Amino acid sequence: MFREKEVTIYDLADKLDISIATVSRALKNDPVVNKKTKKKIFELAEKMGYRSNHFARNLRNQKTETIGVIANRLNSYFMSTVIAGIEKTINEDGYNLIITQSAELLKKEIAAAKTMFNSRVDGLLVTLSYETENLHHFDQFIKKNVPVIFFDRCEENDRIAKVLIDNQKSAYEATRHLIGQGCKRILHVTAPQKRNLYIQRMKGFRQALHESELEFNDDLVYICNLSMEAGAEAARYILKMKRMPDAVFVANDNCAVGCMLALKQAGIRIPQDIAFVGFNNDPVSKVIEPNLTTINYPGYEMGEVAARNLIHHLNGISPIHTTHTILLRSELIIRDSSKKSGQ
Repeated sequence: MFREKEVTIYDLADKLDISIATVSRALKNDPVVNKKTKKKIFELAEKMGYRSNHFARNLRNQKTETIGVIANRLNSYFMSTVIAGIEKTINEDGYNLIITQSAELLKKEIAAAKTMFNSRVDGLLVTLSYETENLHHFDQFIKKNVPVIFFDRCEENDRIAKVLIDNQKSAYEATRHLIGQGCKRILHVTAPQKRNLYIQRMKGFRQALHESELEFNDDLVYICNLSMEAGAEAARYILKMKRMPDAVFVANDNCAVGCMLALKQAGIRIPQDIAFVGFNNDPVSKVIEPNLTTINYPGYEMGEVAARNLIHHLNGISPIHTTHTILLRSELIIRDSSKKSGQ
């Protein structure tokens, strides 16, 4: 397909029979150019479809005024709230946003990092995929002093700052709540133990069991991808057990709801037979009956805090300390899915 030639400032100057310098100054809104001339130039630029070459100008300034985000999945409520927080914060400071997703695949995360690097983003915000086992693909940013901040999912790395919640404490409180409802045989549905948040949630789960002198049992851990479909698979696993659990703590709400629906279809009463706690406080937790007890996870605030720290660094307000971890508050929201004792 034929592509029309890009309109340049030379074309505008030629049409108006004025100097290139005058056109250039007018398009930068320089007060040296009088208003009448500016108006003519802007009107012609719009009519001819002129586009300012921000990329070339920004390269001269060693800045693109663009922030990159590499998300693990874009089709989740939590991630959409994080990105909304990021976008609001960076737009207030005049930065633009480029968003990519890994779809939980390492090869896509590596490709996304390369795209961001070649796009010369001024800074990068990242939540890691399930598959990521090393951070070599972020070395190029560190070498060029391009700031990187991890949020939600991270690796232990003293060269990259992090914005997280206390996942161990949250999981501990969720499990202690179930134990307080009289539950003694609790199944934990979680993801592969590669990512910090699932490792920490497992630690909190085990800590609560240990403190209550309840035995940790490998049969009471179900590993999956935490999708709603995986929740239904977890329900089938539960129904085949010789001795079913009296409670389930799931590492996200979608998976918890998928599990609850499948168990209810099989005649299991919730919470009378099996109590449930999820994680994230997604809208689906208030739609399912009974409403799901969950951990409120401040996604929007996480996006704001991560973006604000990055912008402050880029604007020279405060440097990012690479060893710094910012912990945000989370809270247990108790609803009917876990109220075995009627509390």
